[in-house]
Amino acid sequence: MHPTHRHRLAMATALSTIVALGAAPTLASSHREAAAITKSPKVDGTDFYMFRSYEPGREAFVTLIANYQPLQGPGYGPNYFTLDPDAIYEIHIDNNGDAAEDITFQWKFTNTLRNGGNGATISVGGKTLPIALRAIGQVTGGDDPDLGEQESYTINVIRGDRRTGTIQPITTPGGTNVTILKPLDNVGNKTIPNYAAYANGFIQAVNIPGCATAGRAFVGQRAEAFAVNLGESFDLVNYVPIEGDSAPGAGDGRGFPGGITQNRANDDLVGSLNVTSIALEVPVSCLTGTGNGVIGGWTTASLPQATLRDPTPTFTNPTVNGGAYVQVSRLSHPLVNELVIGLPQKDLFNAAEPTGDAALADYVTNPTFPAILNALFRGPVNATLGTNIADLAPNNFPRNDLVATFLTGIPTLNQQQTVRGAEIMRLNTAIAPTPRATQSTFGVVGDDLAGYPNGRRPGDDTVDITLRVAMGRLCYPVPINSVQTALGLCQPANAPVGNVNFTDGAPIRATELQNAFPYLNTPLPGASR
Repeated sequence: MHPTHRHRLAMATALSTIVALGAAPTLASSHREAAAITKSPKVDGTDFYMFRSYEPGREAFVTLIANYQPLQGPGYGPNYFTLDPDAIYEIHIDNNGDAAEDITFQWKFTNTLRNGGNGATISVGGKTLPIALRAIGQVTGGDDPDLGEQESYTINVIRGDRRTGTIQPITTPGGTNVTILKPLDNVGNKTIPNYAAYANGFIQAVNIPGCATAGRAFVGQRAEAFAVNLGESFDLVNYVPIEGDSAPGAGDGRGFPGGITQNRANDDLVGSLNVTSIALEVPVSCLTGTGNGVIGGWTTASLPQATLRDPTPTFTNPTVNGGAYVQVSRLSHPLVNELVIGLPQKDLFNAAEPTGDAALADYVTNPTFPAILNALFRGPVNATLGTNIADLAPNNFPRNDLVATFLTGIPTLNQQQTVRGAEIMRLNTAIAPTPRATQSTFGVVGDDLAGYPNGRRPGDDTVDITLRVAMGRLCYPVPINSVQTALGLCQPANAPVGNVNFTDGAPIRATELQNAFPYLNTPLPGASR
């Protein structure tokens, strides 16, 4: 037997032994908020969007976008940001309210070195050798001969349990192809002169089994759209998190004295970094099932349970993997694991399925983040206003307003036919999409029922919305169809500052983003010359 084959056989044998003994599951999370995920950025989910498509003429569809691999510096080559071929990336849909997936869309990626496994090559002194870069010349399409490494993916739809249900491939029109190409990241303007046109060529019409109408798929690098004052927020909220103007962007300083005002300079992500988006547009009728038209959704990434690192790795086989897939990343609502789940359980939360969320419900019914804000700002707020507020944090326990937002859906808005507490995003598909030009950045509390927390669109300022909801905004009447409506989840007396305009000062709005699938903007180039 060839030594390499013997070596791999030994590794595979050892691996099977580990699996048989029951290797401990790998735990990880999203948004870099738990320890384990920092080791595996390729499977770190950063944002999940689920909304009725508002691209003109596509209103009969729901768009699902799962972002992975955070904090991508535009010029961070030479390998850039391929996805993990050992992983499976999934978006799950619960359409009856039992918190278990009824439909799963599953992506699997392959990275291929072309030219017989050599990638791009060049002749040097009579020898032809692989180069160190992914491309050797200008790239204009997926099959460009100057592109040495090609990334592709397949999509399956699974009905029923994600591991034991009925699995079918999603294909290109006519059922001719199951493999779809992914564009090279935005290396720079010399390598890809018109990246927007180049990337748009990878938007693929797809036939989804069981759907009468074709959908669309895209996977590729996009500009980050999650607006957040990241560094200062984690530095004990090193700003006054109340709007300093009379209205966002007014520039009049007539809001809270010393409060932060809206400015792109407060944003650490938008305009500075990229992310990788997995996007799928699906007909509404294919998602709703027999429920009441409200769907729940979340994204996960999973890795093989056991991995052995090969001391003689190759491009295609750097490790030997075995065992069942173990979930290592999970995300639906933004900021839940950052600001709600306690530090000891962050990895556990992201390894768990929504059906097990009752074990961590205390973090929602008795949240710690409002108490942190109270400890940091009660004294300064009282000193500034001349008040004597005993506690800035809401006092309605259990926090039924947060339970409705994160765990059950809000009655009459996006509660499912069966109500089972679970941290999943819920979208009422019967609510028509709001055109981009008239979307409120504050979603439901901005009198725009098609926005967060009824699903989530790229232009929803979820940081500001979450801050306000956490501090008791839903204890006060909210505008619904221009009528101030009390939701009955708690009372104004329970939230002394619930009607304050909390903000991190990092703005985002739909008009800053595209009005067409995949909605997020063209990624920032590694070099702009």
